Amino acid sequence: MNFTAIDFETATGHSHSACAVGIITVEDGIIAEEFHTLIQPPDNEYWYRNIMVHGIKPADTLNIPTFDGLFPEIHRRLFGRKVVAHNESFDRNVLAKTMRWYGLYYDELEIADRWECTVKIYRSKGYPKANLKYCADRNGISLNHHEALSDARACAKLYMLHDGQVKMKI
Repeated sequence: MNFTAIDFETATGHSHSACAVGIITVEDGIIAEEFHTLIQPPDNEYWYRNIMVHGIKPADTLNIPTFDGLFPEIHRRLFGRKVVAHNESFDRNVLAKTMRWYGLYYDELEIADRWECTVKIYRSKGYPKANLKYCADRNGISLNHHEALSDARACAKLYMLHDGQVKMKI
């Protein structure tokens, strides 16, 4: 089982305002690599309610590169991969719209237009709630919610668990 799990945090309500990304690379059913970085959003603008969710502030990203400066590293980790996210439409839109904001082309990643979605998977399993915290708690997966790397790691473990690759307490 080879795939990449990804999670973005945003600075505002705009999809192109990525301020953090966590990326988990899974090779042969094992987490092989973890990557996390803060991202300076456009104009380093943040909305208070977003800060309250993830705790990232303008001072944290003031001297961090913008998305286009970090894109080569993100590209390397996503290119041609099966991509998984919890609520994939959110993370896919953040990636696509942030790329568009910086004049980058989603097609150059050679990834699917729709990704695997652990929300949909766990809803189909009959979970009464399919948010990341509930799914992680129910499956004994450690989670520091709204920290991009932790969220991506939990998503990866949920995906492997769903596919029978990981045996965890349910």
